[in-house]
Amino acid sequence: MTSSRHLIHRDAHPHRRLEAIGLMILATACFAALDSTAKYLVGIKGVPVAEVTWFRFAGHVVFSALVLWPFAFRPTLRSKKPLVQIVRSALMVVTTGFNFIALRYLQLDQTVTIFFLTPLLVAALAGPLLGEWVGWHRMLAIVAGFFGVLLVMHPGFGTVHWAMLLVLVATFGYALYNLATRYLAAFDPPEVTQTFTPLAGFVALAPFALSAWQWPHDAKTSLLLASLGFWGGLGHWLLILGHRIAPASVLAPFIYLGLIWMSAIGFLVFGDVPTLWTLSGAAVVIMSGLYLFARERKQMGEARSGPASDIASQ
Repeated sequence: MTSSRHLIHRDAHPHRRLEAIGLMILATACFAALDSTAKYLVGIKGVPVAEVTWFRFAGHVVFSALVLWPFAFRPTLRSKKPLVQIVRSALMVVTTGFNFIALRYLQLDQTVTIFFLTPLLVAALAGPLLGEWVGWHRMLAIVAGFFGVLLVMHPGFGTVHWAMLLVLVATFGYALYNLATRYLAAFDPPEVTQTFTPLAGFVALAPFALSAWQWPHDAKTSLLLASLGFWGGLGHWLLILGHRIAPASVLAPFIYLGLIWMSAIGFLVFGDVPTLWTLSGAAVVIMSGLYLFARERKQMGEARSGPASDIASQ
């Protein structure tokens, strides 16, 4: 009863919803900055992927310690499902590493378009893993989304770059990461989940980073390495703040703004121009995702109509 009243109160303030959308837009810009910085460091500066990935998590730990933990979260590893927390953290580490490797060879707009499959994969896997089965409307959207990614990869019209397969693996891992996050929400408070991931990446990747370590050659490289954790930590913090204000169904479509940021940075920094295949595939994936979000929002509205009428009558 309390949660239903809270949701109705939250939805009754459109200005707060706009605030949440603004936070979501800033979050996508942060993630675009994170990926473009990693691509620059790995592809142009030649910094080892393991070192770049480690700096991403190490910087996130520092960001959390300075910004999140004193005001928003208390660092704690006391989990009711520690094994799931470890698996979830490992999924994020693998996803980040594979994505950074792929960024060395692919354009930013290509990787982000394939990553747009994440909400579709989450919807497809939620049935067998969480018992949250989707109807045929959503299944059609999922199939259309995969068709869009095939347009980006365009097999049969040339050689599929092997790095695209890494992005597919990373996207699948990120979908499982999201499902694990949804599962853990029923057992652990957010501060536990937010503490596990960066610390796990910091510890697990340290041996690999040290084995491939290269000292930065200039101050610019050092600054860019230090900024990785800032962009990642700030982006996740903005996501948390946005979802505290507005429902996920309101914010989710704005994930696709990432394509605009990625395309702009790719052109300005790396001289990459989106291909017709990428733009066509992105259009299909985005439309599929928006349809999926619309169906989700409609279902949430129907679910709330019952509790809302009960509250109004009291």
